[in-house]
Amino acid sequence: MKKSIMNHPFHMVTNSPWPIVTSFALLNSAMSATIMFHSSNIYYLAFNFLTLIIVIYQWWRDVIRESTYQGMHTNKVLESLKLGMIMFIASEVMFFFSFFWSFFHSMLASNTETGNEWPPLNIEMFNPYSTPLMNSIILISSGVTVTWAHMCILNNNKKECSKAMSTTIFLGIYFSMLQLDEYDMTSFSISDSVYGSLFFLMTGFHGIHVMVGTFMLYVSQLRMDNNHLSSIHHFGFESASWYWHFVDVVWLFLYISIYWWSY
Repeated sequence: MKKSIMNHPFHMVTNSPWPIVTSFALLNSAMSATIMFHSSNIYYLAFNFLTLIIVIYQWWRDVIRESTYQGMHTNKVLESLKLGMIMFIASEVMFFFSFFWSFFHSMLASNTETGNEWPPLNIEMFNPYSTPLMNSIILISSGVTVTWAHMCILNNNKKECSKAMSTTIFLGIYFSMLQLDEYDMTSFSISDSVYGSLFFLMTGFHGIHVMVGTFMLYVSQLRMDNNHLSSIHHFGFESASWYWHFVDVVWLFLYISIYWWSY
């Protein structure tokens, strides 16, 4: 009887329904968001977003099974995964670069639409030394704690790593809560001039990235608590920490340009 022997270091992925199902879940979420903007009906968006989370959970479960229990993620596969994560973060850099380009174009070349000044007329700015500064301290501190967690896992100190990851997750949630509170205190909306549009667009997308990063770290902590991670096998957490540092750097640029420089 012929046996199937893997004589190469690559992972030959089997057929999976999750890519196409995830695509439809994303499409439905986008359509539900459009419906919410026009009818203020949030139920479709909540349902489709929940569906998206369930699908992603199923997909990640399969990936974890392949890497942790089946040993499919060889060193060669990990090299490809690292390159993929680097390229993904590079694409995110370009994503935010387009927003910063628009912001600086509007700020450095003010016209009559903004009253020939920046920020535009009747836009009441946030004090950069209040909540925005607190958020900056929180995110910088979370960058320190996630690095602490990484050092702990490299030294097989899982107890300290759990503390550091829990602290990072708490700081991420706290940042998101302060950001939502700041939105409630704004005197302008996304429709109030180019500044209002860019403010909510840039800080909103950054806030979404913070929530995604917080969720990634939460999954990493669950995996560590279930002994999925070790000092030599923890790329899931490492990629989450890269993503988190990227979020930190983006926020520093946001704070300097949107809050401090414009004040």
